[in-house]
Amino acid sequence: MSIRSDLPVVLTPLSAALKSLLGASLAVGAAGVMAQTAEAPAAPAKAASAVSTSSTSSNTALGKVTVQGKAERQKAGLGSRGSVGILGSQDAMDIPFSTLNYTEQLMRDQQSRTLADVLQNDASVRVMTAAQGFGEDFQIRGFPVPSGDVGFNGLFGLASANRMPAEVMERVEVLKGPNAMVNGMPPGGSVGGSINVIPKRAGDQNLTRLTTSFASGDQLGVAVDVGRRFGEKKEWGVRFNGSYRDGEASIDDGNARQRFAALALDFRGTQLRWTTDVFKQHENIRGFRSQPAFVTGLTRLPKTPDPRKNIYGPDAALAIDDEMFATKFEYDVNDRVTVWAGAGWRDSWSMQDFPTASTRADANGDFRLIGAWYDAYFQTRSADAGARARFETAGIGHSVSVGISRLEQETGFFYLANPASTSVPSNIYNPVAMPAVIGVRGAPTKSSDTRLSGVAIADTLSFLNERLLVTVGLRDQTAELTAYPKTATNYYNKSNLSRLGGVVFKATEDLSVYANYAEGLTRGAIAPTNSTIVNPGEALPPFVSKQIEAGVKKDWGSFLTSLSVYQIKKANSINVPVPGTALFRFAADGEQRNRGVKLSAQGEVIRSVRWLASASYTDAKQQRTAGGTFDGKDATGVADKTASVGADWDVPYLPGLGINGRVIYTSSGWIDNANTLAVPAWTRADIGARYTTKIAGVPTVLRANIDNVFDRHYWLLSGSYATVATGRTVVLSASFDF
Repeated sequence: MSIRSDLPVVLTPLSAALKSLLGASLAVGAAGVMAQTAEAPAAPAKAASAVSTSSTSSNTALGKVTVQGKAERQKAGLGSRGSVGILGSQDAMDIPFSTLNYTEQLMRDQQSRTLADVLQNDASVRVMTAAQGFGEDFQIRGFPVPSGDVGFNGLFGLASANRMPAEVMERVEVLKGPNAMVNGMPPGGSVGGSINVIPKRAGDQNLTRLTTSFASGDQLGVAVDVGRRFGEKKEWGVRFNGSYRDGEASIDDGNARQRFAALALDFRGTQLRWTTDVFKQHENIRGFRSQPAFVTGLTRLPKTPDPRKNIYGPDAALAIDDEMFATKFEYDVNDRVTVWAGAGWRDSWSMQDFPTASTRADANGDFRLIGAWYDAYFQTRSADAGARARFETAGIGHSVSVGISRLEQETGFFYLANPASTSVPSNIYNPVAMPAVIGVRGAPTKSSDTRLSGVAIADTLSFLNERLLVTVGLRDQTAELTAYPKTATNYYNKSNLSRLGGVVFKATEDLSVYANYAEGLTRGAIAPTNSTIVNPGEALPPFVSKQIEAGVKKDWGSFLTSLSVYQIKKANSINVPVPGTALFRFAADGEQRNRGVKLSAQGEVIRSVRWLASASYTDAKQQRTAGGTFDGKDATGVADKTASVGADWDVPYLPGLGINGRVIYTSSGWIDNANTLAVPAWTRADIGARYTTKIAGVPTVLRANIDNVFDRHYWLLSGSYATVATGRTVVLSASFDF
């Protein structure tokens, strides 16, 4: 792993889809034009952290697309400006939130392959799934964030719902805590935080890069990255990324094949900025990694099996296809008013040969296995628009933003499982083949429609010569769901408000104290229809999660430190007894309360040594549970102590050589509400090296990384499930800039 940084990047919005531009750029590359990139020098750059602690870009409601890289106060590679959803571009010291922004350079030096590889650098973010599984899910501040809730260039629903390849990523931005007012309500209703992927754009210098790679399990790969700009002032840009990988990968006798292609076009004028992104992805995995469930009553998990074995046997298979298109523009009406709009769509299909446990695994790892098929599709349409104006009233500065957002998503599935009578005995240490599925594989049929729409307004007021900043905002969010076949209890249409209040006091130019009150929204539930419920079929309004947070940020010049404390209360539905009866009212009276503290430091501590370190403590409790049964118990799936510490050293004795390492720690966490079964704590160490040189005059970077260097076998905690973590993984690569 590494924590170097690229030169700052300015991301701009949308251009026309011109296939001829790509052809021209490839022709130029074939002519031998030398690319000039951050990897070109024979000796590495000395400064620059790969984490910028300010940028969080726009999401379906994430407002404006602008992500500004180099800013007035950029030091040691830490960008001091970034976009925070509808609030727009701000300085890091002015933001009343905890945020992080990972750069492309870090992804290259860590040899990140997917979004999950990037996000494990921070202690308050945990990856809940292992490589070669169905998809990637995350946890921020103790609350789940599924991959379907990841934003792409400011729009929800467009990132892959399975896994996002790193080849398309210029930046990965994380905003921690509920943020429905600034970012809107994601499809899955995540409240722990938001993740936004910023796609690559063509830089000012020509780029033609070829990368070859090898990973454990004899998986070979090749990737190309081509960027060009055109026009008198280089207004037009095109960037193409393509990759192919194939091989056994992390599961013995399995196979993981991936094809990915992305095209990014942009125009950056004096007032108008315009972008278009297209990507297509295909994955075919044989022997994908599963998530077993365990029988009730266990007090200790079985010993972790060999991570190179598939618990559900060699016949688990998965095929995924994703297609995406997105376009955005911003226009500066004048130096005080900016308007923006964006829209996009994504179509996704998946097919699974899905081994299923008809009985859960016991203390010895024994369970019974049946064969099943599970196929699904997603069709998503997402859009947003808004305006921002800056003005003064009575000596008070204002930055007022208004925005609207809309997301529509259709899902469908086909599921067929063998009857339990056909099950066969299996064991997590000695898995058997999946029995053949009995029946005819049909096409997925429509199962649900989701529509999310919102209207938001926010104002940041500045006092005392901008030393005191106060932000207030309000979003009216509507969530509509139709499940098929449509009935009174399968239809949902409710609205709720999401509020935001934030304050930043800049005690000095490099010391900021901040606090916020923020809310998140999750689609409410529909009361079940049975004789014990007094409000059958009632649709509850979107559940409101509430956060209070306070923190301090200190810019030391070459590095930044921050401390934050927070509390998040997330509502959920329970059955509430009706006094004097044996009946219940279905209501949003349940609650999970997470309290935490997070300390982080990143930057160049001493010359040529860069650190990216954080530690977090989370106290997650169940409150107001049904009948009070689990009140005061720890919430499931949350580790109370986590830490991530990484370092990167440019070796002075051998110019061009860099060495890096990282340690990730996660304490134990409960699987069940009663707190009787836990996943043990685990620690993982990663190491890596890179060497920048020239081969036959071609700038070249050789990289070697080993994740889980000691080959620790451990369970990953994912809600009430456990997943076997990936074992030792070696990744080698060579990148050539022509």
